[in-house]
Amino acid sequence: MDTTLRFTDRVENYIKARPGYPEDVVELLEKKCGLTHASVVADVGCGTGLLAKLFCDYGCRIIGVEPNAAMREAGQHFLAGYPNFEMVDGTAEAIPLPGTSVDFITAAQCFHWFNQKEARHEFMRILKPNGWAVLIWNDREFSGSPFANAYEALLWKYGIDYAEVDHRGKATVSNFGQFFGNSAFEKATFPNVQHLDRDGLIARVLSASYMPPVGHECYPAMLDDINRIFDETQKGGTVAAKYETNVYYGQMS
Repeated sequence: MDTTLRFTDRVENYIKARPGYPEDVVELLEKKCGLTHASVVADVGCGTGLLAKLFCDYGCRIIGVEPNAAMREAGQHFLAGYPNFEMVDGTAEAIPLPGTSVDFITAAQCFHWFNQKEARHEFMRILKPNGWAVLIWNDREFSGSPFANAYEALLWKYGIDYAEVDHRGKATVSNFGQFFGNSAFEKATFPNVQHLDRDGLIARVLSASYMPPVGHECYPAMLDDINRIFDETQKGGTVAAKYETNVYYGQMS
């Protein structure tokens, strides 16, 4: 499948159940990279606008770049009240912005889908001198609690191409040196937790592009397992999905 189309039928559940990003991300970029209210940020793979909202609230200009029409529409709706936000149709490999026009490029939860060679060329083209590239993931806790263990087992049991996607993400990190041009880049990690009720947990599973959608032959059995996991691991009516928000940032050369 064209990777830009993977989430077309997942948008509603993505909006409902994907975790946001901690404000620590903006504070980090302000302290370490010189982010100011006058900065121009291009958020590539903007999607529904979860990361872009942090920059909207901060007050700088933010341009969302998103190739998927359904995601783009959702992001425009979500951030419609912010005059400092705009959304454009584009990909990481073909960003419709002028050269040397942005101070920061961010990519949250999507960089592993890019053609990294072509994306590197575009990032360097639109970044101003001394601009920053910022790659972000909410990395879910895979083990260590009954919920984390059960959720990971669910993905391996029903995921259509989970192994391929999982490997793709891990391989991406090993290529960071090449992407940044062997210049120094740093990593920061922040705790992040998401509390999901039963419907939220179902939506969280369905928001993943590798999981069977409603109507798939495996869906009834998967739904039974999701409900069992919720019943066995919930506390006070919710389950806690824990993440590490990992931020990789550097100046490309």
